Amino acid sequence: MSGAVRGFALLPLLLPLLLLPRAARGAAVCGLCPGPPRNGSIVSRFCESRRDTESDGRCCRERGPAPGRLLGLDLSNCSLQSVPPGLAEATAAFVLDLSENPLTAVPSASFRGFTHLQSLAVPPALECPGGSDAWQDVTVDRSSRLCQGQRNPCNSSEQLAWPCPENSVCAPDGPGLVQCLCEGPFHGYRCLREGTFPTLLFGGILGTATVSLSLLLWGTQRRKAKSP
Repeated sequence: MSGAVRGFALLPLLLPLLLLPRAARGAAVCGLCPGPPRNGSIVSRFCESRRDTESDGRCCRERGPAPGRLLGLDLSNCSLQSVPPGLAEATAAFVLDLSENPLTAVPSASFRGFTHLQSLAVPPALECPGGSDAWQDVTVDRSSRLCQGQRNPCNSSEQLAWPCPENSVCAPDGPGLVQCLCEGPFHGYRCLREGTFPTLLFGGILGTATVSLSLLLWGTQRRKAKSP
């Protein structure tokens, strides 16, 4: 059996692994810095306060047979000059430490999806993502600015800069960030389409396209394997 055919035969076995949630396969962001969470960091103190956690590199996770949910991430003193793209792997975190790094900015967009984040430490010269109004308490010392208690911007008395369209509701999407979710039975652009989403049609088209692409790649590799 040629290598191309063997690779195609293994595809059904590899596909479930590729579809596993990222948290179940381990997060690369946990290995951005060597060692466990630093002693005395807000992540280390958080992990020590709970009995159901364990360290995974610089991450604090729920204890379990497989990598559990990421609860905290300590990237303090990692010589980071910018927020790493892999930070998106930690959206489930409650605690995050970015202090003692030569960061020039902490863009709010980097924290999109961090709806559970309740404690964030950044260098003292930088502002909290979303501004001070996005947090219940902000304290500053010589080594860090601590942003605590993320506020729900949808509950703010101030008018949203981008109000949600009709047939949708506001939902938090990170510090000072919101998203507009369609109310049932509306869906589509600006929630203007009414009725149930065509799940079967969408799934059928997606499945057909996936199978067609797999067969095309298999045929291409088979022709290359047969050529002298």
